[in-house]
Amino acid sequence: MPAPDAITADKLAKLLGTPRCPTILDNRRDGLRAEDPYLLPGARVVGEADHAAEHLEPLIASLQGPVVVACAEGHGRSQGLAALLRSRGIAAEYLEGGHAAWRAAGLPLIDPGKITARDAAGRSVWVTRSRPKVDRIACPWLIRRFIDPRAVILYVAPSEVASVAALYGGAPFDVEETFWSHRGELCTFDVMLAEFGLKLPALDRLAKIVRGADTARPDLAPEAPGLLAASLGLSRMHSDDLEQLEAGMAIYDAFYRWCRDATDETHNWPTNRPGGAS
Repeated sequence: MPAPDAITADKLAKLLGTPRCPTILDNRRDGLRAEDPYLLPGARVVGEADHAAEHLEPLIASLQGPVVVACAEGHGRSQGLAALLRSRGIAAEYLEGGHAAWRAAGLPLIDPGKITARDAAGRSVWVTRSRPKVDRIACPWLIRRFIDPRAVILYVAPSEVASVAALYGGAPFDVEETFWSHRGELCTFDVMLAEFGLKLPALDRLAKIVRGADTARPDLAPEAPGLLAASLGLSRMHSDDLEQLEAGMAIYDAFYRWCRDATDETHNWPTNRPGGAS
């Protein structure tokens, strides 16, 4: 049984990809992280220099909601930072067994080298075409739920994606002749899953739905036409792309939870008749 201020890898894994996922802080020593740079999905790096007061205070001020701190094996570094955060009124736990326990459980880790450069606030910047439909909502959802919860998404005119990405050091995506784009029959969502090594059954199932909706292949998944209908409806409801993204986050949250937890459930009417009357 974990300590009252600890969370197990299994429990934290169940929160991944959901709006309830805590902020994850990777608090390993710099040397250990250099040997094994892979991060828990969505984790923010807290380097050794960040423990200095001038850096720690801005970090604490930037935290919103619950926090999980992960060090190498769940000892003093993570327990200490979690305790310090709790003393500042932040709901903080440490990852029991640390990074080692997460890796031993075969849970997903991402290569931070695949993430674009970050802005002054430490946020990754991603740039794509305006007026999104499927991939350009699905990919930001994936980025914010599994790669960088604070990611900045910029929607601009198609002709300006490259120049805006260069201006802000961002990564262009879902644009032809860029790294983060369609490859053969795969859509950009598929490519991001593969490049970041995000292998989860729920994401694999969701990817097939996204691919079917995004590439006019409704035969790939029965749910693909429904996702396409919801996506096109949102694009007509919202003239502001960022407002559409916020609304779309809820759509993808729902599809992800269905893919993870509810694929065997059905619904019919009437239900729960008293006494089993027909």
